[in-house]
Amino acid sequence: MEDAFASLPERYLGADSGFSASYRIELDDLGVSWAVELDEARCEVTVSPKSDPDVVIGTDAATWLELREGQLSGLDAFRSRRLWARGNLDLAVAFEGFFRLPNGRPPLVRIHEVRAGKGRISTLTAGDGIETVILIHGLGSNKTSFFETISALTPEYTVHAIDLPGFGSSSKPLRAPYDAAWFARAVCRFMDTEGIDRAHLVGNSLGGRVAIEVGLQRPERVQSLSLLCPSMAWRRRRHFVPLVKLLRPELAAIPHSFGDGLVRQQFWSMFSRPERIHPSAADVAVEEFLRNYRSVNARVAFHAAARHIYLEEPMGPRGFYTRLRELDPPAMFVWGDEDPLVPLAFGRYVRDALPAARQVVLEQCGHVPQVEHPVDANALVHDFIGHAQASAAERAAKRLGRAARRLQTRINGNGAHNGNGRNGEDPEITAEAA
Repeated sequence: MEDAFASLPERYLGADSGFSASYRIELDDLGVSWAVELDEARCEVTVSPKSDPDVVIGTDAATWLELREGQLSGLDAFRSRRLWARGNLDLAVAFEGFFRLPNGRPPLVRIHEVRAGKGRISTLTAGDGIETVILIHGLGSNKTSFFETISALTPEYTVHAIDLPGFGSSSKPLRAPYDAAWFARAVCRFMDTEGIDRAHLVGNSLGGRVAIEVGLQRPERVQSLSLLCPSMAWRRRRHFVPLVKLLRPELAAIPHSFGDGLVRQQFWSMFSRPERIHPSAADVAVEEFLRNYRSVNARVAFHAAARHIYLEEPMGPRGFYTRLRELDPPAMFVWGDEDPLVPLAFGRYVRDALPAARQVVLEQCGHVPQVEHPVDANALVHDFIGHAQASAAERAAKRLGRAARRLQTRINGNGAHNGNGRNGEDPEITAEAA
Protein backbone atom coordinates (compact mmCIF):
# COMPACT_ATOMS: atom_id res chain seq x y z
CA MET A 1 0.00 0.00 0.00
CA GLU A 2 2.83 2.39 0.81
CA ASP A 3 4.38 1.64 -2.58
CA ALA A 4 1.06 2.39 -4.30
CA PHE A 5 0.93 5.85 -2.75
CA ALA A 6 4.66 6.48 -3.17
CA SER A 7 4.34 5.87 -6.93
CA LEU A 8 1.65 8.52 -7.43
CA PRO A 9 4.04 11.46 -8.12
CA GLU A 10 5.84 9.62 -10.92
CA ARG A 11 2.49 8.60 -12.46
CA TYR A 12 1.03 12.12 -12.30
CA LEU A 13 -0.09 13.40 -15.72
CA GLY A 14 -0.42 17.05 -14.73
CA ALA A 15 -3.43 19.35 -14.90
CA ASP A 16 -4.60 22.60 -16.42
CA SER A 17 -2.86 25.86 -15.61
CA GLY A 18 -3.88 27.21 -12.20
CA PHE A 19 -5.31 23.90 -10.98
CA SER A 20 -4.98 23.09 -7.29
CA ALA A 21 -6.75 20.48 -5.17
CA SER A 22 -6.23 18.66 -1.90
CA TYR A 23 -7.41 15.10 -1.20
CA ARG A 24 -7.54 12.90 1.85
CA ILE A 25 -7.65 9.17 1.07
CA GLU A 26 -9.01 7.11 3.98
CA LEU A 27 -8.52 3.34 4.01
CA ASP A 28 -11.25 2.33 6.41
CA ASP A 29 -10.12 -1.25 7.02
CA LEU A 30 -6.55 -0.20 7.87
CA GLY A 31 -7.52 2.89 9.83
CA VAL A 32 -4.93 5.03 8.01
CA SER A 33 -5.11 7.96 5.60
CA TRP A 34 -2.90 9.83 3.16
CA ALA A 35 -2.92 13.40 1.90
CA VAL A 36 -2.48 14.03 -1.82
CA GLU A 37 -1.84 17.61 -2.96
CA LEU A 38 -2.09 18.37 -6.68
CA ASP A 39 -1.35 21.42 -8.78
CA GLU A 40 -0.76 21.87 -12.51
CA ALA A 41 2.62 20.13 -12.50
CA ARG A 42 3.21 18.59 -9.07
CA CYS A 43 1.84 15.76 -6.93
CA GLU A 44 2.84 15.58 -3.27
CA VAL A 45 1.90 12.66 -1.01
CA THR A 46 2.19 12.76 2.78
CA VAL A 47 0.86 10.82 5.75
CA SER A 48 -0.31 13.95 7.55
CA PRO A 49 -3.65 14.79 5.96
CA LYS A 50 -5.11 18.28 6.00
CA SER A 51 -7.99 18.76 8.40
CA ASP A 52 -10.11 20.41 5.71
CA PRO A 53 -9.26 19.03 2.23
CA ASP A 54 -11.29 19.71 -0.90
CA VAL A 55 -12.26 16.03 -1.15
CA VAL A 56 -12.30 13.01 1.14
CA ILE A 57 -12.32 9.59 -0.55
CA GLY A 58 -12.89 6.49 1.53
CA THR A 59 -12.47 2.85 0.56
CA ASP A 60 -10.66 -0.32 1.64
CA ALA A 61 -7.11 -1.38 0.86
CA ALA A 62 -8.01 -4.09 -1.66
CA THR A 63 -10.26 -1.75 -3.65
CA TRP A 64 -7.60 0.97 -3.66
CA LEU A 65 -5.00 -1.41 -5.08
CA GLU A 66 -7.45 -2.54 -7.78
CA LEU A 67 -8.03 1.11 -8.69
CA ARG A 68 -4.33 1.86 -8.88
CA GLU A 69 -3.70 -1.22 -11.04
CA GLY A 70 -6.52 -0.32 -13.43
CA GLN A 71 -8.50 -3.46 -12.62
CA LEU A 72 -11.47 -1.36 -11.51
CA SER A 73 -12.68 2.17 -12.23
CA GLY A 74 -13.73 4.60 -9.54
CA LEU A 75 -17.24 4.69 -10.99
CA ASP A 76 -17.58 0.93 -10.66
CA ALA A 77 -16.28 1.07 -7.10
CA PHE A 78 -18.69 3.90 -6.26
CA ARG A 79 -21.62 2.06 -7.86
CA SER A 80 -20.90 -1.12 -5.89
CA ARG A 81 -20.59 0.85 -2.62
CA ARG A 82 -16.91 -0.01 -2.29
CA LEU A 83 -15.96 3.66 -2.34
CA TRP A 84 -17.48 6.84 -0.90
CA ALA A 85 -16.64 10.51 -1.29
CA ARG A 86 -17.35 13.83 0.42
CA GLY A 87 -16.76 17.33 -0.92
CA ASN A 88 -16.55 18.33 -4.57
CA LEU A 89 -17.77 15.22 -6.39
CA ASP A 90 -16.23 16.28 -9.71
CA LEU A 91 -12.81 16.44 -8.07
CA ALA A 92 -13.41 13.06 -6.45
CA VAL A 93 -14.26 11.38 -9.76
CA ALA A 94 -11.44 13.22 -11.51
CA PHE A 95 -8.77 11.86 -9.15
CA GLU A 96 -8.01 8.64 -11.02
CA GLY A 97 -7.82 10.51 -14.32
CA PHE A 98 -4.77 12.43 -13.10
CA PHE A 99 -2.59 9.32 -12.92
CA ARG A 100 -1.09 7.00 -15.50
CA LEU A 101 -1.74 3.33 -14.82
CA PRO A 102 1.05 0.73 -14.65
CA ASN A 103 2.88 0.04 -17.93
CA GLY A 104 1.99 3.53 -19.16
CA ARG A 105 -1.70 2.81 -19.71
CA PRO A 106 -4.04 5.81 -19.73
CA PRO A 107 -6.58 6.13 -16.87
CA LEU A 108 -9.92 4.36 -17.21
CA VAL A 109 -11.93 7.49 -16.44
CA ARG A 110 -11.07 11.17 -16.71
CA ILE A 111 -12.87 14.45 -16.16
CA HIS A 112 -11.77 17.29 -18.42
CA GLU A 113 -13.02 20.59 -19.77
CA VAL A 114 -13.91 21.00 -23.44
CA ARG A 115 -14.21 24.34 -25.19
CA ALA A 116 -17.65 24.81 -26.74
CA GLY A 117 -17.70 28.18 -28.42
CA LYS A 118 -17.01 30.80 -25.74
CA GLY A 119 -17.88 28.43 -22.91
CA ARG A 120 -16.47 25.32 -21.26
CA ILE A 121 -18.25 21.99 -20.87
CA SER A 122 -17.12 19.73 -18.05
CA THR A 123 -17.00 16.17 -19.32
CA LEU A 124 -16.52 12.72 -17.84
CA THR A 125 -15.01 10.44 -20.48
CA ALA A 126 -14.67 6.68 -20.22
CA GLY A 127 -14.25 3.76 -22.60
CA ASP A 128 -12.45 3.45 -25.90
CA GLY A 129 -15.06 2.07 -28.26
CA ILE A 130 -15.37 2.90 -31.94
CA GLU A 131 -18.77 4.55 -31.57
CA THR A 132 -19.55 7.45 -29.25
CA VAL A 133 -22.36 7.95 -26.74
CA ILE A 134 -23.12 11.34 -25.18
CA LEU A 135 -25.13 11.41 -21.94
CA ILE A 136 -27.13 14.58 -21.12
CA HIS A 137 -28.58 15.16 -17.64
CA GLY A 138 -31.80 16.79 -16.49
CA LEU A 139 -32.72 20.14 -14.92
CA GLY A 140 -30.85 20.89 -11.70
CA SER A 141 -28.72 17.75 -12.08
CA ASN A 142 -25.33 17.00 -13.63
CA LYS A 143 -23.30 14.16 -15.08
CA THR A 144 -23.33 12.23 -11.80
CA SER A 145 -26.89 11.08 -12.58
CA PHE A 146 -25.42 8.83 -15.29
CA PHE A 147 -22.72 7.01 -13.31
CA GLU A 148 -24.47 3.64 -13.68
CA THR A 149 -25.07 4.21 -17.41
CA ILE A 150 -21.40 5.02 -17.98
CA SER A 151 -20.38 1.74 -16.36
CA ALA A 152 -22.95 -0.16 -18.43
CA LEU A 153 -21.82 1.29 -21.79
CA THR A 154 -18.04 1.70 -21.51
CA PRO A 155 -17.16 -1.91 -22.33
CA GLU A 156 -18.26 -1.25 -25.92
CA TYR A 157 -18.43 2.52 -26.47
CA THR A 158 -16.57 5.74 -25.86
CA VAL A 159 -18.87 7.55 -23.44
CA HIS A 160 -18.99 11.27 -22.63
CA ALA A 161 -21.23 12.38 -19.76
CA ILE A 162 -21.42 16.16 -19.95
CA ASP A 163 -22.56 18.97 -17.70
CA LEU A 164 -24.79 21.25 -19.77
CA PRO A 165 -23.70 24.91 -19.71
CA GLY A 166 -25.22 26.50 -16.62
CA PHE A 167 -25.02 23.30 -14.58
CA GLY A 168 -22.46 21.23 -12.71
CA SER A 169 -18.89 22.33 -13.36
CA SER A 170 -19.50 23.83 -16.81
CA SER A 171 -19.39 27.57 -17.44
CA LYS A 172 -22.53 29.53 -16.60
CA PRO A 173 -22.92 32.64 -18.79
CA LEU A 174 -25.28 35.07 -17.10
CA ARG A 175 -27.03 36.31 -20.24
CA ALA A 176 -27.46 33.04 -22.11
CA PRO A 177 -31.03 32.09 -23.15
CA TYR A 178 -30.85 28.54 -21.70
CA ASP A 179 -33.49 27.25 -24.09
CA ALA A 180 -33.43 23.94 -25.98
CA ALA A 181 -31.99 25.46 -29.17
CA TRP A 182 -29.12 27.10 -27.29
CA PHE A 183 -28.29 23.91 -25.39
CA ALA A 184 -28.38 21.94 -28.66
CA ARG A 185 -25.86 24.29 -30.26
CA ALA A 186 -23.60 23.85 -27.22
CA VAL A 187 -23.74 20.05 -27.60
CA CYS A 188 -22.83 20.34 -31.30
CA ARG A 189 -19.90 22.64 -30.45
CA PHE A 190 -18.74 20.08 -27.90
CA MET A 191 -18.85 17.42 -30.63
CA ASP A 192 -16.91 19.68 -33.00
CA THR A 193 -14.14 20.23 -30.46
CA GLU A 194 -13.90 16.53 -29.65
CA GLY A 195 -13.88 15.57 -33.34
CA ILE A 196 -17.13 13.60 -33.06
CA ASP A 197 -18.97 13.48 -36.38
CA ARG A 198 -21.95 11.43 -35.17
CA ALA A 199 -23.00 10.12 -31.80
CA HIS A 200 -25.72 8.27 -29.96
CA LEU A 201 -27.44 10.73 -27.60
CA VAL A 202 -28.98 9.64 -24.30
CA GLY A 203 -30.92 12.29 -22.38
CA ASN A 204 -32.98 12.40 -19.21
CA SER A 205 -35.66 15.06 -18.60
CA LEU A 206 -34.25 18.39 -19.85
CA GLY A 207 -31.39 16.40 -21.38
CA GLY A 208 -33.93 14.43 -23.40
CA ARG A 209 -35.44 17.64 -24.75
CA VAL A 210 -31.97 18.90 -25.67
CA ALA A 211 -31.20 15.60 -27.44
CA ILE A 212 -34.43 15.93 -29.44
CA GLU A 213 -33.42 19.45 -30.45
CA VAL A 214 -30.02 18.25 -31.68
CA GLY A 215 -31.86 15.62 -33.71
CA LEU A 216 -34.11 18.30 -35.22
CA GLN A 217 -31.39 20.88 -35.91
CA ARG A 218 -28.54 18.54 -36.92
CA PRO A 219 -29.94 15.10 -37.75
CA GLU A 220 -26.74 14.16 -39.61
CA ARG A 221 -24.84 14.33 -36.29
CA VAL A 222 -27.14 11.88 -34.47
CA GLN A 223 -27.08 8.09 -34.81
CA SER A 224 -29.81 7.41 -32.25
CA LEU A 225 -31.83 9.09 -29.50
CA SER A 226 -32.51 7.30 -26.21
CA LEU A 227 -34.90 9.60 -24.34
CA LEU A 228 -35.52 8.85 -20.66
CA CYS A 229 -38.61 10.70 -19.44
CA PRO A 230 -37.80 13.67 -21.73
CA SER A 231 -39.24 17.11 -21.04
CA MET A 232 -42.08 17.83 -23.45
CA ALA A 233 -44.10 20.95 -24.27
CA TRP A 234 -47.15 21.23 -22.02
CA ARG A 235 -50.49 21.11 -23.86
CA ARG A 236 -52.59 21.63 -20.73
CA ARG A 237 -52.29 23.81 -17.62
CA ARG A 238 -51.06 26.74 -19.66
CA HIS A 239 -53.13 29.35 -17.82
CA PHE A 240 -50.00 30.57 -16.00
CA VAL A 241 -48.10 31.36 -19.23
CA PRO A 242 -48.75 35.15 -19.08
CA LEU A 243 -47.57 35.26 -15.47
CA VAL A 244 -44.46 33.14 -16.09
CA LYS A 245 -43.50 35.41 -19.01
CA LEU A 246 -43.42 38.32 -16.56
CA LEU A 247 -41.15 36.47 -14.12
CA ARG A 248 -37.72 37.15 -15.52
CA PRO A 249 -35.04 34.58 -14.58
CA GLU A 250 -32.70 37.44 -13.66
CA LEU A 251 -34.75 37.79 -10.47
CA ALA A 252 -33.01 34.62 -9.28
CA ALA A 253 -29.84 36.70 -8.91
CA ILE A 254 -31.35 38.13 -5.71
CA PRO A 255 -29.58 36.25 -2.89
CA HIS A 256 -31.67 33.32 -1.65
CA SER A 257 -31.32 29.61 -1.04
CA PHE A 258 -33.31 26.41 -0.72
CA GLY A 259 -33.12 24.59 2.57
CA ASP A 260 -31.49 21.18 2.79
CA GLY A 261 -34.81 19.63 3.80
CA LEU A 262 -36.70 21.04 0.80
CA VAL A 263 -34.07 19.91 -1.71
CA ARG A 264 -33.94 16.48 -0.10
CA GLN A 265 -37.74 16.21 -0.28
CA GLN A 266 -37.72 17.14 -3.98
CA PHE A 267 -35.00 14.59 -4.66
CA TRP A 268 -36.94 11.71 -3.12
CA SER A 269 -40.16 12.78 -4.89
CA MET A 270 -38.52 11.94 -8.24
CA PHE A 271 -38.72 8.21 -7.47
CA SER A 272 -41.65 5.83 -7.41
CA ARG A 273 -40.08 3.63 -4.73
CA PRO A 274 -37.50 5.68 -2.78
CA GLU A 275 -36.52 2.62 -0.76
CA ARG A 276 -34.72 1.30 -3.87
CA ILE A 277 -32.25 4.21 -3.75
CA HIS A 278 -29.27 4.07 -1.44
CA PRO A 279 -29.50 6.90 1.15
CA SER A 280 -26.03 8.12 0.17
CA ALA A 281 -27.37 9.05 -3.28
CA ALA A 282 -29.51 11.77 -1.69
CA ASP A 283 -26.53 13.10 0.27
CA VAL A 284 -24.47 13.40 -2.92
CA ALA A 285 -27.26 14.94 -5.03
CA VAL A 286 -28.38 17.44 -2.39
CA GLU A 287 -24.84 18.54 -1.58
CA GLU A 288 -24.01 19.05 -5.26
CA PHE A 289 -27.22 21.00 -5.95
CA LEU A 290 -26.82 23.31 -2.94
CA ARG A 291 -23.12 23.88 -3.68
CA ASN A 292 -23.93 24.99 -7.23
CA TYR A 293 -27.03 26.98 -6.27
CA ARG A 294 -24.92 29.34 -4.16
CA SER A 295 -23.64 30.79 -7.45
CA VAL A 296 -25.65 33.68 -8.90
CA ASN A 297 -25.08 32.43 -12.45
CA ALA A 298 -26.20 28.90 -11.51
CA ARG A 299 -29.43 30.21 -10.00
CA VAL A 300 -30.22 32.26 -13.10
CA ALA A 301 -29.43 29.29 -15.38
CA PHE A 302 -31.68 26.97 -13.37
CA HIS A 303 -34.67 29.31 -13.42
CA ALA A 304 -34.17 30.30 -17.07
CA ALA A 305 -34.12 26.66 -18.18
CA ALA A 306 -37.18 25.79 -16.06
CA ARG A 307 -39.04 28.81 -17.46
CA HIS A 308 -38.37 27.78 -21.06
CA ILE A 309 -39.61 24.24 -20.39
CA TYR A 310 -42.99 25.61 -19.29
CA LEU A 311 -43.27 28.35 -21.92
CA GLU A 312 -42.47 26.27 -25.00
CA GLU A 313 -45.32 26.43 -27.49
CA PRO A 314 -46.83 22.98 -28.06
CA MET A 315 -48.70 23.61 -31.32
CA GLY A 316 -48.66 26.03 -34.24
CA PRO A 317 -46.33 26.22 -37.27
CA ARG A 318 -43.18 26.06 -35.13
CA GLY A 319 -44.72 24.40 -32.09
CA PHE A 320 -42.92 21.48 -30.44
CA TYR A 321 -45.26 18.71 -31.62
CA THR A 322 -45.41 20.13 -35.13
CA ARG A 323 -41.61 20.05 -35.31
CA LEU A 324 -41.43 16.64 -33.62
CA ARG A 325 -42.97 15.12 -36.75
CA GLU A 326 -39.77 16.12 -38.58
CA LEU A 327 -37.46 14.14 -36.25
CA ASP A 328 -35.40 11.83 -38.44
CA PRO A 329 -32.89 9.87 -36.27
CA PRO A 330 -34.21 6.63 -34.71
CA ALA A 331 -35.71 7.45 -31.32
CA MET A 332 -36.72 5.50 -28.23
CA PHE A 333 -38.89 7.05 -25.50
CA VAL A 334 -38.71 5.45 -22.05
CA TRP A 335 -41.46 6.54 -19.64
CA GLY A 336 -42.00 5.96 -15.94
CA ASP A 337 -45.56 4.96 -15.13
CA GLU A 338 -45.40 6.99 -11.88
CA ASP A 339 -43.38 9.96 -13.12
CA PRO A 340 -44.50 13.05 -11.15
CA LEU A 341 -43.12 15.52 -13.73
CA VAL A 342 -43.61 14.01 -17.20
CA PRO A 343 -46.94 12.15 -17.23
CA LEU A 344 -47.29 8.95 -19.18
CA ALA A 345 -50.02 10.67 -21.25
CA PHE A 346 -47.30 12.40 -23.27
CA GLY A 347 -46.80 9.07 -25.01
CA ARG A 348 -50.04 9.65 -26.95
CA TYR A 349 -48.69 12.85 -28.47
CA VAL A 350 -45.42 11.14 -29.39
CA ARG A 351 -47.35 8.32 -31.06
CA ASP A 352 -49.26 10.85 -33.16
CA ALA A 353 -46.10 12.69 -34.20
CA LEU A 354 -43.70 9.72 -34.51
CA PRO A 355 -45.64 6.49 -35.04
CA ALA A 356 -42.40 4.61 -35.83
CA ALA A 357 -40.62 5.64 -32.62
CA ARG A 358 -40.12 2.97 -29.99
CA GLN A 359 -41.92 3.60 -26.69
CA VAL A 360 -41.31 1.65 -23.47
CA VAL A 361 -43.05 2.04 -20.10
CA LEU A 362 -41.19 1.02 -16.93
CA GLU A 363 -43.52 0.02 -14.11
CA GLN A 364 -43.14 1.47 -10.63
CA CYS A 365 -40.76 4.05 -12.06
CA GLY A 366 -40.48 7.77 -11.44
CA HIS A 367 -38.65 10.51 -13.33
CA VAL A 368 -35.07 9.17 -13.37
CA PRO A 369 -35.14 5.62 -14.81
CA GLN A 370 -31.36 5.26 -15.05
CA VAL A 371 -31.12 5.75 -11.28
CA GLU A 372 -34.27 3.99 -10.06
CA HIS A 373 -34.18 1.10 -12.56
CA PRO A 374 -30.55 1.12 -13.73
CA VAL A 375 -30.43 -2.49 -14.95
CA ASP A 376 -33.61 -2.25 -17.03
CA ALA A 377 -33.07 1.30 -18.30
CA ASN A 378 -29.44 0.77 -19.26
CA ALA A 379 -30.25 -2.56 -20.94
CA LEU A 380 -32.88 -0.76 -23.05
CA VAL A 381 -30.38 1.94 -24.02
CA HIS A 382 -27.67 -0.60 -24.80
CA ASP A 383 -30.03 -2.65 -26.97
CA PHE A 384 -31.37 0.38 -28.84
CA ILE A 385 -27.91 1.75 -29.56
CA GLY A 386 -26.83 -1.67 -30.80
CA HIS A 387 -29.64 -1.70 -33.35
CA ALA A 388 -28.76 1.80 -34.55
CA GLN A 389 -25.00 1.31 -34.97
CA ALA A 390 -23.19 2.80 -37.92
CA SER A 391 -22.58 0.99 -41.18
CA ALA A 392 -19.47 -1.14 -41.69
CA ALA A 393 -17.85 1.63 -43.75
CA GLU A 394 -18.44 4.23 -41.04
CA ARG A 395 -17.06 1.92 -38.36
CA ALA A 396 -13.94 1.32 -40.48
CA ALA A 397 -13.39 5.07 -40.78
CA LYS A 398 -13.80 5.43 -37.02
CA ARG A 399 -11.25 2.68 -36.43
CA LEU A 400 -8.73 4.59 -38.54
CA GLY A 401 -9.44 7.78 -36.62
CA ARG A 402 -9.04 6.02 -33.29
CA ALA A 403 -5.77 4.43 -34.43
CA ALA A 404 -4.47 7.88 -35.38
CA ARG A 405 -5.39 9.28 -31.97
CA ARG A 406 -3.67 6.39 -30.21
CA LEU A 407 -0.53 6.90 -32.29
CA GLN A 408 -0.50 10.59 -31.40
CA THR A 409 -0.84 9.69 -27.73
CA ARG A 410 2.13 7.36 -27.95
CA ILE A 411 4.22 9.98 -29.76
CA ASN A 412 3.36 12.44 -27.01
CA GLY A 413 4.36 9.88 -24.41
CA ASN A 414 0.94 10.21 -22.78
CA GLY A 415 2.16 13.51 -21.41
CA ALA A 416 -0.16 16.00 -23.09
CA HIS A 417 -2.80 15.67 -20.40
CA ASN A 418 -5.47 17.78 -22.06
CA GLY A 419 -4.22 17.63 -25.63
CA ASN A 420 -2.24 20.85 -25.19
CA GLY A 421 1.25 19.45 -25.76
CA ARG A 422 2.37 20.71 -22.39
CA ASN A 423 5.44 18.46 -22.28
CA GLY A 424 7.10 20.34 -25.10
CA GLU A 425 5.85 18.49 -28.17
CA ASP A 426 4.62 20.54 -31.08
CA PRO A 427 0.91 19.61 -31.50
CA GLU A 428 1.08 20.22 -35.26
CA ILE A 429 4.07 17.90 -35.68
CA THR A 430 2.50 15.07 -33.64
CA ALA A 431 -0.80 15.45 -35.49
CA GLU A 432 0.99 15.28 -38.85
CA ALA A 433 2.94 12.21 -37.74
CA ALA A 434 -0.29 10.53 -36.64
